[in-house]
Amino acid sequence: MTKKKFKDQFITYGIVIALYLIMEILMKTGNLSSHLKGLLVPMTYYAVIAVALNLCVGILGELSIGHCGFMCIGAFASAVFSKLTQNTLPAAPRFFLAFVVGIAFAALFGFLIGIPVLRLKGDYLAIVTLAFGEIIKNVINAIYFGVDSKGPHISLNNVMDLGMEPDGQVIINGAMGITGTPRDANFTIAIVVLLLSLFVVLNLMNSRDGRAIMAVRDNSIAAESAGINVTKYKMLAFTISAAIAGAAGVLFSHNITSLTATSQYFGYNASIMILVYVVLGGIGNIRGSVIAAAILYLLPEMLRGLNTYRMLIYSIVLIAMMLFNWAPAAIEWREKVAHKFIKRNA
Repeated sequence: MTKKKFKDQFITYGIVIALYLIMEILMKTGNLSSHLKGLLVPMTYYAVIAVALNLCVGILGELSIGHCGFMCIGAFASAVFSKLTQNTLPAAPRFFLAFVVGIAFAALFGFLIGIPVLRLKGDYLAIVTLAFGEIIKNVINAIYFGVDSKGPHISLNNVMDLGMEPDGQVIINGAMGITGTPRDANFTIAIVVLLLSLFVVLNLMNSRDGRAIMAVRDNSIAAESAGINVTKYKMLAFTISAAIAGAAGVLFSHNITSLTATSQYFGYNASIMILVYVVLGGIGNIRGSVIAAAILYLLPEMLRGLNTYRMLIYSIVLIAMMLFNWAPAAIEWREKVAHKFIKRNA
């Protein structure tokens, strides 16, 4: 890794840690409202899934609109595990294992879904991944799952068809989802997950595998002619991206007490919102995804007092961020500032 790339990574980690310290100071001094406190964990897991999507869209170069589906899988898989072990495992190891389960299931589905869909490109891939996200959401809404002394029971009709013993426990109650999940997630854990996600993605980008993935993105035919296994590296990036989205799902499910597979959190609009974070932060710019997710998630909530002008200000900020990231004059100015900063600190 070059000195410039190391500094770039250090700046990214520094921004996240600085944000964490500022918020912690504000909370301890009582200068942060309870409403904003409740937004810190959601802000962080949206930053995590934005990082995951940018790996797929920006680094791999494949447009996916189904990452909310992987987030949904991670959320429900980990929540089911936590519910099943709530009375048998201490909180810390249970939450750690819930992360392992959520990430593993999301990665598995990412691998399985990637086998057919990564043969497609562009709009076709976007449509298929969008359909996958909707299918996952609707399938989970149709599942009734419970456990009793005889073992697990599952039904696609209603909870009465589970046929459980009186000591049985309903885990997934169809469209009503899962209730009573332990709220193990907090802001500190969420920041650690975000830092780990950044560490994985940034080090992947600067590795030999990362360079191969970007070569596939730039020109798959040239990459294949140079001996790069295109299918292997596409699957690698897509699976890692799905796994990170699953980690965001674990934070999501353990930050609320009632988990439902609704369109508000796992539907088309949520997928587009995350894609907006990636585009406005800069496609391929991992640090930009984190900053965009933090600003664009918190801004509407912080402007709730301005009911009449809230969305107008939000729209103006979106336009300003787009111009700042993509206008040629802005890009040239940022490069000059970055060059001066690097030269001064070299």
